[in-house]
Amino acid sequence: MTPEVSFTVVKTPPEVARVAELAGIIWKEHYIPIIGKAQVDYMLEKFQSAPAIEKQLVEGICYVSIKTDGITQGYMAFERQGKTLFLSKIYLLDSFRGLGIGKVAMSFLEEKAHALGCKQIALTVNKYNNQSINAYLRLGFEKKEGKITDIGGGFVMDDYLMVKLLKNTPCDATGSSPV
Repeated sequence: MTPEVSFTVVKTPPEVARVAELAGIIWKEHYIPIIGKAQVDYMLEKFQSAPAIEKQLVEGICYVSIKTDGITQGYMAFERQGKTLFLSKIYLLDSFRGLGIGKVAMSFLEEKAHALGCKQIALTVNKYNNQSINAYLRLGFEKKEGKITDIGGGFVMDDYLMVKLLKNTPCDATGSSPV
């Protein structure tokens, strides 16, 4: 049975700090076996530290806390890119995976995409992250081309682009905020 799930836009310093804390936990448990500790530490500092998240918020990336029973158990980040809603992050603590929370979060994201007039949701996923790739395929995403991105520090992200086409998207030319 899927627990009650709610979503809160991340705005305040304590909310940002909780996301950064979760990133440290989740990334270390999930990504060290895939990309190694050095790259995880580098990426956490560069992309998921509190200052990095605050900068992304100013740049228009929307962070949303994923909560069960009012406690933040994960987060996602996304932004509108033309007619695409780009999901840059969606993460849950290990003990909350496999409960249907990710599916509920993706439904939430689809609603946001529809509200913005987006025709698709896109994301990138590490080519060796089979667990996540399979989850996205089950959710209706298609695996597209590979993409290697130099992120500095001698590291690259070796990803697949995955896309889910949306049906019955309303038109929204207002460019309103996604949440």
